[in-house]
Amino acid sequence: MMLGGKHLVLLAAITVLVKCQKPEVSMSPPLKQVFTGDLFYLQCHASGSHNSVKWYMNDEEQAWTKKSWKIPAAKPQNSGSYRCEVNGQRSDGLQVHVQELLPTASLSIKTGQPVAQRHSSVILQLEHEDGLRGWSCRVYRGDKVNIITLNLEGENDASLTFQPRSLLELETTFWCTDESEESRSNQITVRTSVKKVSLEIYHLPAVVGQDVTLRCLVWGTKQIIRTVFYRGDEVIAEGNSNTIEILNITDSKEGRYKCHATFTYKAGTGEPYRETSDAQDLLTVSARAADLSPDMSCSCPLCPSGMSYRYYRKNGQSWERLGPGQTPEESGTYRCQAVWRGSRTFLSRPVYLLAQPSTVLIPVVVVLLLIGIVIGCVAFIMWYRRRSAMGSIYEDVALRSPCETMRGVRGKEDEYETLHPNQPAPGSKGGEYEALKAEGMKEGVYHTLSMEGASGGGGQGEASRERDAQEDLKAENVADGGYEALKREGMKEGVYHTLGMEGASGVGGQGKASRERDAQEDLKAENVADGGYEALKKEGMKEGIYHSLSTEGASGEEGDVKR
Repeated sequence: MMLGGKHLVLLAAITVLVKCQKPEVSMSPPLKQVFTGDLFYLQCHASGSHNSVKWYMNDEEQAWTKKSWKIPAAKPQNSGSYRCEVNGQRSDGLQVHVQELLPTASLSIKTGQPVAQRHSSVILQLEHEDGLRGWSCRVYRGDKVNIITLNLEGENDASLTFQPRSLLELETTFWCTDESEESRSNQITVRTSVKKVSLEIYHLPAVVGQDVTLRCLVWGTKQIIRTVFYRGDEVIAEGNSNTIEILNITDSKEGRYKCHATFTYKAGTGEPYRETSDAQDLLTVSARAADLSPDMSCSCPLCPSGMSYRYYRKNGQSWERLGPGQTPEESGTYRCQAVWRGSRTFLSRPVYLLAQPSTVLIPVVVVLLLIGIVIGCVAFIMWYRRRSAMGSIYEDVALRSPCETMRGVRGKEDEYETLHPNQPAPGSKGGEYEALKAEGMKEGVYHTLSMEGASGGGGQGEASRERDAQEDLKAENVADGGYEALKREGMKEGVYHTLGMEGASGVGGQGKASRERDAQEDLKAENVADGGYEALKKEGMKEGIYHSLSTEGASGEEGDVKR
Protein backbone atom coordinates (compact mmCIF):
# COMPACT_ATOMS: atom_id res chain seq x y z
CA MET A 1 0.00 0.00 0.00
CA MET A 2 2.76 2.38 0.91
CA LEU A 3 4.65 1.61 -2.34
CA GLY A 4 1.59 2.16 -4.46
CA GLY A 5 0.92 5.50 -2.77
CA LYS A 6 4.43 6.71 -3.61
CA HIS A 7 3.88 5.95 -7.29
CA LEU A 8 0.66 7.93 -7.36
CA VAL A 9 2.32 10.91 -5.72
CA LEU A 10 5.23 10.80 -8.26
CA LEU A 11 2.81 10.66 -11.21
CA ALA A 12 0.89 13.64 -9.91
CA ALA A 13 4.11 15.62 -9.45
CA ILE A 14 5.21 14.90 -13.02
CA THR A 15 1.82 16.01 -14.31
CA VAL A 16 2.02 19.28 -12.41
CA LEU A 17 5.61 19.84 -13.68
CA VAL A 18 4.58 19.36 -17.27
CA LYS A 19 1.71 21.79 -16.91
CA CYS A 20 3.99 24.36 -15.35
CA GLN A 21 6.72 24.08 -18.09
CA LYS A 22 6.76 27.15 -20.32
CA PRO A 23 6.79 27.03 -24.12
CA GLU A 24 9.89 28.41 -25.83
CA VAL A 25 10.30 30.58 -28.96
CA SER A 26 13.31 30.12 -31.27
CA MET A 27 14.49 31.50 -34.63
CA SER A 28 15.32 29.21 -37.57
CA PRO A 29 17.77 29.58 -39.08
CA PRO A 30 19.51 31.20 -36.09
CA LEU A 31 20.68 34.68 -37.08
CA LYS A 32 22.76 36.88 -34.78
CA GLN A 33 21.89 39.89 -36.89
CA VAL A 34 18.73 40.37 -38.87
CA PHE A 35 18.78 42.63 -41.95
CA THR A 36 16.00 43.93 -44.12
CA GLY A 37 14.81 41.22 -46.49
CA ASP A 38 15.98 38.25 -44.42
CA LEU A 39 13.82 35.14 -44.31
CA PHE A 40 13.42 33.36 -40.99
CA TYR A 41 10.92 31.22 -39.05
CA LEU A 42 9.72 31.65 -35.48
CA GLN A 43 9.17 28.25 -33.84
CA CYS A 44 7.02 27.60 -30.71
CA HIS A 45 8.32 24.61 -28.73
CA ALA A 46 6.00 23.16 -26.12
CA SER A 47 5.80 19.75 -24.43
CA GLY A 48 2.75 17.61 -24.60
CA SER A 49 -0.02 17.71 -27.08
CA HIS A 50 -1.74 20.92 -28.03
CA ASN A 51 -4.20 21.87 -30.67
CA SER A 52 -3.54 25.58 -31.08
CA VAL A 53 -0.91 28.24 -30.44
CA LYS A 54 -1.38 31.88 -29.71
CA TRP A 55 1.25 34.35 -30.89
CA TYR A 56 1.99 37.72 -29.37
CA MET A 57 4.13 40.56 -30.70
CA ASN A 58 4.90 43.24 -28.16
CA ASP A 59 2.15 41.59 -26.04
CA GLU A 60 -0.43 42.06 -28.79
CA GLU A 61 -2.11 38.88 -29.98
CA GLN A 62 -1.59 38.09 -33.63
CA ALA A 63 -3.76 36.22 -36.09
CA TRP A 64 -1.19 33.45 -36.66
CA THR A 65 -2.08 30.19 -34.88
CA LYS A 66 0.44 27.61 -36.15
CA LYS A 67 3.56 26.39 -34.37
CA SER A 68 5.80 27.86 -37.08
CA TRP A 69 5.47 31.50 -38.09
CA LYS A 70 7.19 32.46 -41.36
CA ILE A 71 8.63 35.94 -41.89
CA PRO A 72 9.40 35.87 -45.66
CA ALA A 73 11.10 39.26 -45.82
CA ALA A 74 12.06 41.05 -42.64
CA LYS A 75 11.18 44.74 -42.36
CA PRO A 76 11.94 47.31 -39.67
CA GLN A 77 8.33 47.01 -38.49
CA ASN A 78 9.01 43.35 -37.73
CA SER A 79 11.27 44.39 -34.87
CA GLY A 80 9.84 43.52 -31.44
CA SER A 81 9.37 40.88 -28.72
CA TYR A 82 7.72 37.59 -29.75
CA ARG A 83 5.92 35.14 -27.43
CA CYS A 84 3.77 32.06 -27.90
CA GLU A 85 1.17 30.53 -25.64
CA VAL A 86 0.22 26.86 -25.35
CA ASN A 87 -2.40 25.48 -22.92
CA GLY A 88 -2.45 28.75 -21.06
CA GLN A 89 1.35 28.83 -20.71
CA ARG A 90 3.09 31.81 -22.34
CA SER A 91 6.72 31.71 -23.32
CA ASP A 92 9.38 34.23 -22.57
CA GLY A 93 9.88 36.87 -25.22
CA LEU A 94 12.35 36.57 -28.09
CA GLN A 95 13.76 39.93 -29.09
CA VAL A 96 14.16 40.55 -32.81
CA HIS A 97 15.83 43.68 -34.20
CA VAL A 98 15.64 44.22 -37.96
CA GLN A 99 18.21 46.63 -39.37
CA GLU A 100 17.08 48.91 -42.17
CA LEU A 101 20.17 47.96 -44.17
CA LEU A 102 21.93 45.04 -45.80
CA PRO A 103 25.02 43.19 -44.54
CA THR A 104 28.41 44.18 -45.93
CA ALA A 105 29.07 41.03 -47.96
CA SER A 106 27.08 40.47 -51.15
CA LEU A 107 25.74 37.09 -52.26
CA SER A 108 24.10 36.86 -55.69
CA ILE A 109 23.06 34.32 -58.32
CA LYS A 110 25.71 34.27 -61.06
CA THR A 111 24.14 31.49 -63.13
CA GLY A 112 20.59 30.21 -62.81
CA GLN A 113 17.19 31.52 -61.77
CA PRO A 114 15.50 32.14 -58.39
CA VAL A 115 12.97 29.50 -59.44
CA ALA A 116 14.76 26.40 -60.72
CA GLN A 117 13.77 22.94 -61.82
CA ARG A 118 14.10 20.25 -59.24
CA HIS A 119 17.45 18.37 -59.33
CA SER A 120 19.09 21.36 -61.04
CA SER A 121 21.56 23.76 -59.43
CA VAL A 122 22.76 27.37 -59.42
CA ILE A 123 26.15 29.08 -59.24
CA LEU A 124 26.48 31.67 -56.49
CA GLN A 125 28.97 34.53 -56.20
CA LEU A 126 30.22 35.91 -52.85
CA GLU A 127 31.95 39.31 -52.61
CA HIS A 128 33.49 41.09 -49.65
CA GLU A 129 35.84 44.05 -50.02
CA ASP A 130 37.84 43.19 -46.90
CA GLY A 131 38.57 39.68 -48.16
CA LEU A 132 37.02 36.26 -47.56
CA ARG A 133 39.65 34.65 -45.35
CA GLY A 134 37.93 32.41 -42.80
CA TRP A 135 34.53 32.73 -44.46
CA SER A 136 32.10 29.85 -44.99
CA CYS A 137 28.52 29.59 -46.21
CA ARG A 138 25.34 28.18 -44.72
CA VAL A 139 22.51 26.38 -46.44
CA TYR A 140 19.10 26.01 -44.78
CA ARG A 141 16.94 23.13 -46.04
CA GLY A 142 13.85 22.16 -44.11
CA ASP A 143 14.74 22.53 -40.45
CA LYS A 144 18.46 21.85 -40.80
CA VAL A 145 21.45 24.11 -41.36
CA ASN A 146 24.50 22.74 -43.17
CA ILE A 147 27.90 24.37 -43.74
CA ILE A 148 29.52 24.82 -47.16
CA THR A 149 33.32 25.06 -47.03
CA LEU A 150 34.83 27.53 -49.48
CA ASN A 151 38.01 26.76 -51.41
CA LEU A 152 39.94 30.03 -51.42
CA GLU A 153 42.93 30.37 -53.73
CA GLY A 154 44.47 33.33 -51.90
CA GLU A 155 44.27 34.83 -48.44
CA ASN A 156 42.99 38.17 -49.71
CA ASP A 157 40.41 36.97 -52.22
CA ALA A 158 37.53 39.45 -52.35
CA SER A 159 35.32 37.43 -54.70
CA LEU A 160 34.49 33.76 -55.06
CA THR A 161 32.02 31.66 -57.04
CA PHE A 162 30.79 28.25 -55.91
CA GLN A 163 28.11 25.73 -56.82
CA PRO A 164 26.01 24.00 -54.14
CA ARG A 165 24.66 20.51 -54.66
CA SER A 166 21.45 19.78 -56.54
CA LEU A 167 18.27 21.44 -55.38
CA LEU A 168 15.80 18.96 -53.96
CA GLU A 169 13.72 20.95 -51.46
CA LEU A 170 10.89 23.26 -52.37
CA GLU A 171 12.83 26.14 -50.78
CA THR A 172 16.55 26.49 -50.02
CA THR A 173 18.17 29.52 -48.39
CA PHE A 174 21.89 30.42 -48.64
CA TRP A 175 24.04 32.98 -46.80
CA CYS A 176 27.68 33.28 -45.76
CA THR A 177 29.46 34.47 -42.58
CA ASP A 178 32.92 34.98 -41.19
CA GLU A 179 34.37 32.86 -38.38
CA SER A 180 32.82 34.94 -35.61
CA GLU A 181 29.49 35.21 -37.41
CA GLU A 182 29.58 38.93 -36.72
CA SER A 183 29.82 39.78 -40.41
CA ARG A 184 27.75 38.05 -42.99
CA SER A 185 26.15 38.35 -46.42
CA ASN A 186 22.57 38.79 -47.49
CA GLN A 187 20.40 35.72 -48.07
CA ILE A 188 19.51 34.11 -51.39
CA THR A 189 16.40 31.91 -51.49
CA VAL A 190 16.01 29.51 -54.42
CA ARG A 191 12.73 27.70 -54.97
CA THR A 192 12.12 24.62 -57.11
CA SER A 193 9.24 23.65 -59.37
CA VAL A 194 8.32 20.59 -61.41
CA LYS A 195 6.41 22.68 -63.94
CA LYS A 196 7.77 23.83 -67.29
CA VAL A 197 6.53 27.38 -66.72
CA SER A 198 7.92 29.56 -63.93
CA LEU A 199 7.55 33.14 -62.76
CA GLU A 200 10.87 34.89 -62.18
CA ILE A 201 11.17 37.66 -59.57
CA TYR A 202 14.43 39.34 -58.60
CA HIS A 203 16.03 37.34 -55.81
CA LEU A 204 16.11 40.31 -53.40
CA PRO A 205 12.95 41.98 -52.04
CA ALA A 206 11.67 45.00 -53.96
CA VAL A 207 12.37 48.36 -52.38
CA VAL A 208 9.34 50.62 -52.09
CA GLY A 209 9.44 53.35 -54.74
CA GLN A 210 11.49 51.37 -57.23
CA ASP A 211 10.43 49.38 -60.30
CA VAL A 212 10.03 45.60 -60.42
CA THR A 213 10.16 43.36 -63.51
CA LEU A 214 8.36 40.00 -63.64
CA ARG A 215 9.20 37.44 -66.30
CA CYS A 216 7.30 34.36 -67.41
CA LEU A 217 9.80 31.68 -68.44
CA VAL A 218 9.38 28.29 -70.14
CA TRP A 219 12.10 25.69 -69.75
CA GLY A 220 13.57 24.58 -73.08
CA THR A 221 12.05 27.21 -75.37
CA LYS A 222 11.69 30.94 -75.93
CA GLN A 223 8.75 30.57 -78.34
CA ILE A 224 6.10 31.95 -76.03
CA ILE A 225 3.02 32.94 -78.00
CA ARG A 226 0.95 34.53 -75.25
CA THR A 227 1.21 35.17 -71.52
CA VAL A 228 -1.26 36.10 -68.78
CA PHE A 229 -0.07 37.48 -65.42
CA TYR A 230 -2.09 37.09 -62.23
CA ARG A 231 -2.00 38.60 -58.76
CA GLY A 232 -3.85 35.98 -56.80
CA ASP A 233 -6.68 35.08 -59.19
CA GLU A 234 -6.92 38.55 -60.74
CA VAL A 235 -5.55 39.15 -64.24
CA ILE A 236 -3.17 42.13 -64.18
CA ALA A 237 -1.67 41.88 -67.69
CA GLU A 238 -1.86 39.76 -70.83
CA GLY A 239 -0.43 39.85 -74.32
CA ASN A 240 2.47 38.67 -76.47
CA SER A 241 5.24 39.89 -74.16
CA ASN A 242 6.55 37.54 -71.48
CA THR A 243 7.54 40.41 -69.18
CA ILE A 244 5.68 43.08 -67.23
CA GLU A 245 7.03 45.97 -65.21
CA ILE A 246 5.48 47.29 -62.02
CA LEU A 247 6.45 50.94 -61.68
CA ASN A 248 6.99 52.74 -58.38
CA ILE A 249 6.04 49.75 -56.29
CA THR A 250 4.30 50.14 -52.92
CA ASP A 251 3.44 47.84 -50.04
CA SER A 252 -0.02 47.38 -51.52
CA LYS A 253 1.55 45.50 -54.46
CA GLU A 254 2.71 42.69 -52.25
CA GLY A 255 1.09 39.33 -52.91
CA ARG A 256 1.35 36.00 -54.66
CA TYR A 257 1.92 36.23 -58.40
CA LYS A 258 1.82 33.64 -61.17
CA CYS A 259 1.70 33.50 -64.97
CA HIS A 260 0.05 31.36 -67.65
CA ALA A 261 1.97 30.72 -70.89
CA THR A 262 0.99 29.45 -74.33
CA PHE A 263 4.13 28.17 -76.04
CA THR A 264 5.63 25.83 -78.63
CA TYR A 265 8.94 24.09 -79.14
CA LYS A 266 11.14 24.65 -82.20
CA ALA A 267 10.84 21.08 -83.46
CA GLY A 268 7.32 20.56 -82.19
CA THR A 269 4.18 20.19 -84.28
CA GLY A 270 0.53 20.27 -83.48
CA GLU A 271 -1.30 22.39 -80.96
CA PRO A 272 0.66 24.79 -78.66
CA TYR A 273 1.25 23.90 -75.01
CA ARG A 274 -0.47 25.78 -72.17
CA GLU A 275 0.58 25.77 -68.52
CA THR A 276 0.39 27.94 -65.38
CA SER A 277 3.39 28.50 -63.10
CA ASP A 278 3.57 28.05 -59.36
CA ALA A 279 2.75 31.16 -57.35
CA GLN A 280 5.67 33.23 -56.03
CA ASP A 281 5.72 35.89 -53.33
CA LEU A 282 6.43 39.46 -54.37
CA LEU A 283 7.84 41.12 -51.28
CA THR A 284 8.51 44.77 -50.61
CA VAL A 285 10.65 46.51 -48.03
CA SER A 286 11.05 50.11 -46.97
CA ALA A 287 14.78 50.32 -46.66
CA ARG A 288 17.47 52.90 -46.93
CA ALA A 289 18.71 53.11 -50.50
CA ALA A 290 21.45 55.10 -52.18
CA ASP A 291 20.73 57.81 -54.74
CA LEU A 292 22.40 57.81 -58.18
CA SER A 293 22.35 61.06 -60.17
CA PRO A 294 22.52 61.31 -63.98
CA ASP A 295 26.21 62.28 -63.77
CA MET A 296 26.89 58.96 -61.96
CA SER A 297 27.37 60.56 -58.55
CA CYS A 298 26.25 58.22 -55.73
CA SER A 299 25.06 59.59 -52.37
CA CYS A 300 23.14 58.63 -49.20
CA PRO A 301 21.91 61.61 -47.15
CA LEU A 302 20.64 59.46 -44.23
CA CYS A 303 23.76 57.33 -43.94
CA PRO A 304 26.62 57.94 -41.50
CA SER A 305 29.81 59.64 -42.62
CA GLY A 306 32.89 57.82 -43.89
CA MET A 307 31.04 55.67 -46.42
CA SER A 308 32.30 54.24 -49.69
CA TYR A 309 30.26 53.49 -52.79
CA ARG A 310 29.90 50.54 -55.14
CA TYR A 311 28.57 50.58 -58.69
CA TYR A 312 26.73 47.85 -60.55
CA ARG A 313 26.11 47.54 -64.28
CA LYS A 314 23.15 45.68 -65.77
CA ASN A 315 24.10 42.59 -67.75
CA GLY A 316 21.02 40.86 -69.14
CA GLN A 317 18.72 40.28 -66.18
CA SER A 318 21.44 40.48 -63.53
CA TRP A 319 23.64 43.22 -62.07
CA GLU A 320 27.42 42.88 -62.16
CA ARG A 321 29.56 44.84 -59.74
CA LEU A 322 32.35 47.03 -61.07
CA GLY A 323 35.81 46.58 -59.65
CA PRO A 324 36.84 48.32 -56.41
CA GLY A 325 37.19 52.06 -57.00
CA GLN A 326 35.76 51.90 -60.52
CA THR A 327 33.09 54.34 -61.67
CA PRO A 328 30.83 54.10 -64.73
CA GLU A 329 32.48 55.23 -67.97
CA GLU A 330 30.96 53.12 -70.73
CA SER A 331 27.38 53.43 -71.95
CA GLY A 332 24.95 51.28 -70.01
CA THR A 333 22.46 51.07 -67.12
CA TYR A 334 23.93 51.43 -63.62
CA ARG A 335 22.96 51.33 -59.93
CA CYS A 336 24.97 52.14 -56.83
CA GLN A 337 24.97 51.54 -53.07
CA ALA A 338 26.64 53.01 -50.03
CA VAL A 339 28.84 50.79 -47.86
CA TRP A 340 30.38 51.17 -44.41
CA ARG A 341 31.62 48.76 -41.78
CA GLY A 342 29.11 46.02 -41.03
CA SER A 343 26.31 47.13 -43.42
CA ARG A 344 25.34 48.69 -46.74
CA THR A 345 22.31 50.30 -48.35
CA PHE A 346 20.01 48.85 -50.95
CA LEU A 347 20.74 49.53 -54.59
CA SER A 348 19.68 52.86 -56.02
CA ARG A 349 17.24 53.32 -58.87
CA PRO A 350 18.76 52.40 -62.24
CA VAL A 351 20.18 55.24 -64.35
CA TYR A 352 21.25 54.99 -68.00
CA LEU A 353 24.60 56.52 -68.95
CA LEU A 354 25.40 57.63 -72.50
CA ALA A 355 29.17 57.81 -72.51
CA GLN A 356 30.79 60.84 -74.13
CA PRO A 357 33.95 60.59 -76.28
CA SER A 358 37.15 60.90 -74.31
CA THR A 359 38.78 64.36 -74.38
CA VAL A 360 42.07 62.68 -75.28
CA LEU A 361 40.55 61.33 -78.47
CA ILE A 362 38.97 64.61 -79.57
CA PRO A 363 42.18 66.08 -81.14
CA VAL A 364 42.85 62.78 -82.90
CA VAL A 365 39.31 62.71 -84.28
CA VAL A 366 39.63 66.34 -85.45
CA VAL A 367 42.96 65.67 -87.24
CA LEU A 368 41.57 62.57 -88.93
CA LEU A 369 38.50 64.53 -89.99
CA LEU A 370 40.63 67.30 -91.54
CA ILE A 371 42.77 64.77 -93.38
CA GLY A 372 39.64 63.16 -94.73
CA ILE A 373 38.30 66.50 -95.93
CA VAL A 374 41.60 67.34 -97.74
CA ILE A 375 41.70 63.93 -99.43
CA GLY A 376 38.08 64.34 -100.46
CA CYS A 377 38.70 67.78 -101.96
CA VAL A 378 41.75 66.59 -103.94
CA ALA A 379 39.81 63.62 -105.28
CA PHE A 380 36.90 65.86 -106.29
CA ILE A 381 39.18 68.32 -108.14
CA MET A 382 40.88 65.50 -110.06
CA TRP A 383 37.54 63.97 -110.94
CA TYR A 384 36.13 67.32 -112.05
CA ARG A 385 39.12 68.04 -114.32
CA ARG A 386 38.98 64.59 -115.88
CA ARG A 387 35.25 64.96 -116.39
CA SER A 388 35.67 68.42 -117.99
CA ALA A 389 38.33 67.14 -120.40
CA MET A 390 36.17 64.23 -121.49
CA GLY A 391 33.01 66.32 -121.60
CA SER A 392 34.38 68.74 -124.25
CA ILE A 393 35.09 65.84 -126.62
CA TYR A 394 31.66 64.35 -126.29
CA GLU A 395 29.91 67.69 -126.61
CA ASP A 396 31.70 68.63 -129.85
CA VAL A 397 30.72 65.43 -131.61
CA ALA A 398 26.98 65.08 -131.75
CA LEU A 399 25.56 61.60 -131.83
CA ARG A 400 23.49 60.79 -134.86
CA SER A 401 20.80 58.22 -135.14
CA PRO A 402 20.62 55.93 -138.19
CA CYS A 403 17.62 57.86 -139.46
CA GLU A 404 19.54 61.13 -139.52
CA THR A 405 21.83 59.84 -142.26
CA MET A 406 18.91 59.97 -144.67
CA ARG A 407 17.72 63.47 -143.79
CA GLY A 408 17.56 66.02 -146.51
CA VAL A 409 20.37 68.44 -147.11
CA ARG A 410 17.94 71.30 -146.80
CA GLY A 411 18.37 71.27 -143.03
CA LYS A 412 14.85 70.16 -142.07
CA GLU A 413 14.82 67.96 -139.03
CA ASP A 414 11.71 65.96 -139.82
CA GLU A 415 12.12 65.42 -143.59
CA TYR A 416 13.89 62.65 -145.42
CA GLU A 417 15.24 62.81 -148.96
CA THR A 418 13.27 61.07 -151.69
CA LEU A 419 15.47 59.57 -154.38
CA HIS A 420 14.11 60.49 -157.79
CA PRO A 421 15.04 58.41 -160.79
CA ASN A 422 15.90 61.38 -162.97
CA GLN A 423 17.37 63.73 -160.34
CA PRO A 424 20.75 63.06 -158.74
CA ALA A 425 21.23 63.57 -155.08
CA PRO A 426 23.06 66.79 -154.33
CA GLY A 427 26.71 66.31 -153.60
CA SER A 428 26.91 62.76 -154.90
CA LYS A 429 29.95 61.77 -156.93
CA GLY A 430 29.50 58.20 -157.98
CA GLY A 431 27.99 54.89 -157.21
CA GLU A 432 24.52 56.53 -157.17
CA TYR A 433 21.14 54.91 -157.72
CA GLU A 434 19.01 54.95 -160.87
CA ALA A 435 15.31 54.28 -160.94
CA LEU A 436 14.48 51.22 -162.97
CA LYS A 437 11.52 51.70 -165.22
CA ALA A 438 9.44 48.65 -165.89
CA GLU A 439 6.56 49.97 -168.01
CA GLY A 440 4.89 47.24 -169.97
CA MET A 441 7.21 44.50 -168.70
CA LYS A 442 5.89 40.98 -168.70
CA GLU A 443 8.88 39.01 -167.78
CA GLY A 444 11.59 41.64 -168.26
CA VAL A 445 14.86 42.02 -170.01
CA TYR A 446 17.88 42.67 -167.85
CA HIS A 447 21.18 44.21 -168.88
CA THR A 448 24.36 44.19 -166.91
CA LEU A 449 26.23 47.38 -167.61
CA SER A 450 29.98 47.63 -167.53
CA MET A 451 31.64 49.87 -164.99
CA GLU A 452 33.79 52.58 -166.45
CA GLY A 453 37.01 53.56 -164.91
CA ALA A 454 37.17 50.79 -162.37
CA SER A 455 40.90 51.13 -162.34
CA GLY A 456 41.19 54.51 -163.87
CA GLY A 457 41.03 53.42 -167.61
CA GLY A 458 38.91 55.06 -170.36
CA GLY A 459 38.64 58.68 -171.36
CA GLN A 460 36.17 61.29 -172.41
CA GLY A 461 35.76 59.61 -175.86
CA GLU A 462 34.43 56.50 -174.30
CA ALA A 463 31.94 58.44 -172.15
CA SER A 464 30.75 60.38 -175.20
CA ARG A 465 30.24 57.26 -177.31
CA GLU A 466 28.36 55.58 -174.50
CA ARG A 467 26.02 58.57 -174.12
CA ASP A 468 25.33 58.49 -177.90
CA ALA A 469 24.46 54.81 -177.71
CA GLN A 470 22.14 55.44 -174.78
CA GLU A 471 20.37 58.25 -176.64
CA ASP A 472 19.81 55.93 -179.62
CA LEU A 473 18.38 53.24 -177.37
CA LYS A 474 16.15 55.79 -175.64
CA ALA A 475 14.75 57.07 -178.93
CA GLU A 476 13.96 53.61 -180.23
CA ASN A 477 12.35 52.30 -177.06
CA VAL A 478 10.22 55.35 -176.50
CA ALA A 479 8.75 54.89 -179.98
CA ASP A 480 8.44 51.12 -179.85
CA GLY A 481 7.51 50.54 -176.17
CA GLY A 482 10.74 48.68 -175.55
CA TYR A 483 13.19 49.75 -172.91
CA GLU A 484 14.51 53.20 -172.11
CA ALA A 485 17.92 53.86 -170.69
CA LEU A 486 17.64 56.21 -167.75
CA LYS A 487 20.89 58.01 -167.30
CA ARG A 488 21.78 59.97 -164.18
CA GLU A 489 23.68 63.11 -164.96
CA GLY A 490 27.09 63.56 -163.49
CA MET A 491 27.67 59.86 -162.77
CA LYS A 492 31.22 58.63 -163.03
CA GLU A 493 31.17 55.31 -161.24
CA GLY A 494 28.67 53.36 -163.36
CA VAL A 495 25.53 53.38 -165.53
CA TYR A 496 22.42 51.30 -165.05
CA HIS A 497 19.67 50.60 -167.64
CA THR A 498 16.20 49.33 -167.22
CA LEU A 499 15.17 47.07 -170.09
CA GLY A 500 11.59 46.64 -171.14
CA MET A 501 9.81 43.37 -171.60
CA GLU A 502 8.44 42.24 -174.88
CA GLY A 503 4.87 43.20 -175.40
CA ALA A 504 4.83 45.48 -172.43
CA SER A 505 2.53 47.97 -174.13
CA GLY A 506 0.40 45.44 -175.83
CA VAL A 507 1.95 46.10 -179.32
CA GLY A 508 2.87 42.69 -180.69
CA GLY A 509 4.14 41.47 -184.00
CA GLN A 510 7.38 40.89 -185.71
CA GLY A 511 7.82 44.56 -186.45
CA LYS A 512 8.43 45.33 -182.83
CA ALA A 513 10.77 42.38 -182.34
CA SER A 514 12.66 43.43 -185.49
CA ARG A 515 13.07 46.95 -184.25
CA GLU A 516 14.28 45.68 -180.92
CA ARG A 517 16.85 43.43 -182.56
CA ASP A 518 18.03 46.32 -184.76
CA ALA A 519 18.49 48.47 -181.69
CA GLN A 520 20.42 45.70 -180.01
CA GLU A 521 22.63 45.27 -183.05
CA ASP A 522 23.37 49.01 -183.07
CA LEU A 523 24.29 48.92 -179.47
CA LYS A 524 26.44 45.85 -180.05
CA ALA A 525 28.31 47.49 -182.90
CA GLU A 526 28.96 50.67 -180.96
CA ASN A 527 30.09 48.99 -177.77
CA VAL A 528 32.38 46.53 -179.54
CA ALA A 529 34.14 49.44 -181.11
CA ASP A 530 34.21 51.57 -178.01
CA GLY A 531 34.92 48.88 -175.39
CA GLY A 532 31.36 49.10 -174.06
CA TYR A 533 29.09 46.21 -173.50
CA GLU A 534 27.95 43.36 -175.70
CA ALA A 535 24.45 42.05 -175.58
CA LEU A 536 24.45 38.29 -175.08
CA LYS A 537 21.25 36.91 -176.35
CA LYS A 538 20.12 33.60 -175.19
CA GLU A 539 18.37 31.91 -178.02
CA GLY A 540 15.22 29.96 -177.59
CA MET A 541 14.06 31.75 -174.42
CA LYS A 542 10.41 32.51 -174.14
CA GLU A 543 10.31 33.95 -170.71
CA GLY A 544 12.57 36.93 -171.47
CA ILE A 545 15.76 38.22 -172.89
CA TYR A 546 18.81 38.67 -170.63
CA HIS A 547 21.94 40.66 -171.49
CA SER A 548 25.30 40.48 -169.80
CA LEU A 549 27.53 43.53 -169.93
CA SER A 550 31.27 43.12 -170.01
CA THR A 551 33.51 44.84 -167.51
CA GLU A 552 36.11 47.05 -169.01
CA GLY A 553 39.35 48.25 -167.79
CA ALA A 554 39.87 45.92 -164.82
CA SER A 555 43.54 46.72 -164.92
CA GLY A 556 43.24 50.21 -166.22
CA GLU A 557 43.31 49.29 -169.98
CA GLU A 558 40.51 48.62 -172.40
CA GLY A 559 39.98 44.90 -172.87
CA ASP A 560 38.54 42.80 -175.69
CA VAL A 561 34.84 42.37 -175.83
CA LYS A 562 33.79 38.75 -175.36
CA ARG A 563 30.58 37.45 -176.67
